[in-house]
Amino acid sequence: MNISRLAWRNIIYNPLNTILSILLMTFGVGVISLLLLLNNQIDKQLQDNLRGIDMVIGAKGSPLQLILSSIYHIDNPTGNISYKEVEKLTKNTMVDQTIPLSYGDSYNGFRIVGTTQEYIDLYDADLSKGVLWDKSMQVVIGSTVADITNLSIGDMFCGTHGFGDDGHVHDHHHYEVVGILKQSNTTIDKLIITDTKSVWDVHNTHDHHTCEDHDHHDHHHADENHNEDIYNSEKFMITSMLVRFKSPVAFIQMPRKVNETTNLQAAMPVLEINRLTSLLGFGVQTVNLIALIIIIVSGLSIFFSLYNSLKNRRYELALIRVHGATKLQLIKLVFLEGLTISTLGTIFGLMTSRLILFSTSFMVNQQQMLNSIEYILITDELWLFSISLFIGLIASLIPAIITSKINIPKVLSNA
Repeated sequence: MNISRLAWRNIIYNPLNTILSILLMTFGVGVISLLLLLNNQIDKQLQDNLRGIDMVIGAKGSPLQLILSSIYHIDNPTGNISYKEVEKLTKNTMVDQTIPLSYGDSYNGFRIVGTTQEYIDLYDADLSKGVLWDKSMQVVIGSTVADITNLSIGDMFCGTHGFGDDGHVHDHHHYEVVGILKQSNTTIDKLIITDTKSVWDVHNTHDHHTCEDHDHHDHHHADENHNEDIYNSEKFMITSMLVRFKSPVAFIQMPRKVNETTNLQAAMPVLEINRLTSLLGFGVQTVNLIALIIIIVSGLSIFFSLYNSLKNRRYELALIRVHGATKLQLIKLVFLEGLTISTLGTIFGLMTSRLILFSTSFMVNQQQMLNSIEYILITDELWLFSISLFIGLIASLIPAIITSKINIPKVLSNA
């Protein structure tokens, strides 16, 4: 007697109950799976983009805002700071590396960041085309920027003030694309990177040649007539400074020194990101709890479906026993039905979560998307799969016990 085939026939014999149970399980598993995938990817992106940065120095304001704007480039900066003032702090013997950042302009929504070539090395980014800049107003663009804007080597463009498309266009200066980076799946993929002086040139110039009037063969970089003394003056401003320490002692001393003795602000990325993930984690746990309740309701649905099915199939089950089936085979039949329904619901739920992520990637703003969402099965989902099967097993337990205690003579005589 083929118990597996019989179990499958019993499942499709009650399509409405079966579909309802599978849909409930699919919905519950799908929600939790979607949150697990997003949470896993967010954590991965947050950690990958830290790149060993121990401290960020910027203007007074929200420490989290400073971290989000300087490392992840997903928030507005807290203000500008004097390069000369922050440079004094970063000459401390406990400081290993400093990288200045200057930003506030964009092109088609992508941020233009003035920095040093060490910033590219920080993310281990390699060039796919062109070279790194060697003059002011030359830029290297990330892979996402190149894909969406269709900029290529030698192209010229003007920046827009702010991070939207409705800001003032700085048409008195033009940037030249000299390099395109390979995809690194970090925040650098969505940045336009240039020399720090380029940002200063754009905001502190009296030259008004427009992009439209520019001739590619007549390009003159603003830094040719620049007075280098400006960059050593109090007027030279940057947005923030990324800092790496030599010693663990600096974690205690440096932030306190900056925050208590200067008008600057020192924010610790690790502390702020842990605080952010704990806040996000509370919301994720709440939604996960709701989804888990849905899965339990699905288990109850499977239970009632099997229970009602058994009431209607008592005579059939008694006949199966008469034809040689053992109690163990009947118990196996019931468990197979419950586990099949919960397995189908779990598989459909895992597929649904990935389908939602895949579909969403075509509808949302690609500039704000997470990089390289992974669709493979993650470790946390293995636990989810086990929990779903366990609930299906528990839902089948009572119907299985009832099946094993069927009074064959009584059932057949009352038929």
